[in-house]
Order: sequence, then structure tokens, then C-alpha cells
Amino acid sequence: MDLSTPTNDNLVFMINTLAEQLQVVNRGLMDPEDYDIKHYEDIKDMYDMVQMKKGQLSVSELQAVVGELGKYRVKA
Repeated sequence: MDLSTPTNDNLVFMINTLAEQLQVVNRGLMDPEDYDIKHYEDIKDMYDMVQMKKGQLSVSELQAVVGELGKYRVKA
């Protein structure tokens, strides 16, 4: 999948993948519909970082990524 193009499908894919990899229990916090495409590059940067460190993130790093993603939610 080519994630270099900011599309809603790509955004949904990244958010769902991050929710799974970060083991988010409350998936309502990471509903793709709550994220705006204008934050695509920021979310993609976090997605890329998580992919790079796959399986090597500490609990505090996981929490930090989830917290950072929360800043990009348009619905609180």
C-alpha cells in the first residue's frame, strides 16, 4: 500500500493499524472517523516510527504515541 498520498483510505488504514499494534483496548479512542486528513503527515510520521520500532516500544513509549495521536482527534 502506498501511504505517501494523503487519502482517507490511507488514514483509516494507518489509524486501524496503529490501534492494533499499540494494543489500544478502548478502540473508540482511535476511531478513524475522528481524525482529519489535515493531520495526515503527522499521523504518518508516528505510523512510520511505530513500524520501524515494531515490537520494541516500551509501555511508556506506547502511551506517548497514543497520547500524541489524541492531539489529532477532531472529536473529543
